[in-house]
Amino acid sequence: MIIKEIQEEIIDEFSMFDDWMERYEYIIEIGKSIPLIETQNKTSENLIKGCQSKVWLYASCENNKILFSADSDAILTKGIIALLLRVYSNQSPKDILDSNSLFIDKIGLKEHLSPTRANGLVSMIKQLKLYALAFQVKSNK
Repeated sequence: MIIKEIQEEIIDEFSMFDDWMERYEYIIEIGKSIPLIETQNKTSENLIKGCQSKVWLYASCENNKILFSADSDAILTKGIIALLLRVYSNQSPKDILDSNSLFIDKIGLKEHLSPTRANGLVSMIKQLKLYALAFQVKSNK
């Protein structure tokens, strides 16, 4: 499925909830289904800088598709990174780099996070894109 379609699915899912408490609960539930990072990849090099809580992100590339796994020590943050992995995992580096994160604004996520969590969200997206850039450069050599 392409990134835009996945984002539209997420927007539809979030439109079913009337208030933000329900949306937070949903995000926490999503976090329980995250593709967990292997213990040996839970290293300081894989920690995302700029997040209030600890977030580890690992990426590998197979057949020009990036596979992400992650974990966090905070349940809400784990849900947020799980949402991002749903959108960006198993996509090509080019598609990740060419995409936007419109769904975040459409569901109102950023405006309902504390400033430090919102900065962490930006850092997560930045790290996902940096991995995509690295794999794209590597494949062009």
